[in-house]
Amino acid sequence: MSRVQEARRAMSEGGTALPWHVIRQEANGNRYRVAACATRAEAQKVVESLGSRDQQHYWVERQPA
Repeated sequence: MSRVQEARRAMSEGGTALPWHVIRQEANGNRYRVAACATRAEAQKVVESLGSRDQQHYWVERQPA
């Protein structure tokens, strides 16, 4: 299972604290959460696996509890 698939699976697990979100921003300015992770390191691995593609940028944000 890829890191992205693992992160998406984790997002759907109820009751698990997943405060680290991977955000994608497209060229038109729209932003989307593409993954949620338990640790910053996990989220950063997702970002690294996705990279920046065709005017889409990815980064990690911590969401308030």
